[in-house]
Amino acid sequence: MPTIANRPYKWLAEYYDQLFTFHLPCFEAARQRVLGDLLPRLDSACDLACGTGTTALLLARRGIKMYGVDLSAVMCRLARLKAHRAGLPLRVIRADMRNFRLPAPVGLVLCEFDALNHVMRKADLRRVAGAVAGALEPGGYFYFDVNNRRAFETIWPGCWWIEKPGVALVMHGGYDRKRDKGWSDVEWFLRDGKRWRRHHERIEQVAWTGAEVRRTLRDAGFDRVQAWDATPFFKNDPKISPGCRTFYLARKRA
Repeated sequence: MPTIANRPYKWLAEYYDQLFTFHLPCFEAARQRVLGDLLPRLDSACDLACGTGTTALLLARRGIKMYGVDLSAVMCRLARLKAHRAGLPLRVIRADMRNFRLPAPVGLVLCEFDALNHVMRKADLRRVAGAVAGALEPGGYFYFDVNNRRAFETIWPGCWWIEKPGVALVMHGGYDRKRDKGWSDVEWFLRDGKRWRRHHERIEQVAWTGAEVRRTLRDAGFDRVQAWDATPFFKNDPKISPGCRTFYLARKRA
């Protein structure tokens, strides 16, 4: 069984919808709680690190003009394909969340599924916040969630096996306290005719404290920052205990 090394997120992107949709109801519950009053008044939005476009297309169905931004070429391709099949308008832009630009300002930027943790360095949070502020209208909102240090310490050291027809993966990770990063080694097993091919990806995520997040947002021009612990939205997931994940909503100064 050959082992093939790949750039990060290639296979994660290709099989994301097949393997990682079990958590969608939790994020939909959080979105409804935090953005429920805002969405009916929204004209335009951007799904930052949009992945395969699931959230962007949900909002497009509500009549919101949607942009999707992602660094992964595979994710962008899949998001465009899903939008085409659904007959929904979605402009997908391949760009880095640290320096992306939109054709026009929007009223909301979302960055869900702990995508913000995927930046390379702790200092990159400042760059992301600045790019988001530049993409928002005055008084616009930035909605996102992050894995916290507690999640890296208590959840990531575990080992998981996920299997679907023609694909299986094993994930094992941990927390590097010195660098304040969580890491996960992902071993993919993909059926190729009668053979299985093994591919390896290493995923890393940066951790921040709540104080670091709030300070960075205020420095970038956000005047109100609210936070919600994720536990009430993940009632059926015993791994998510208080302090593991936080949802934030920040408003850009008008």
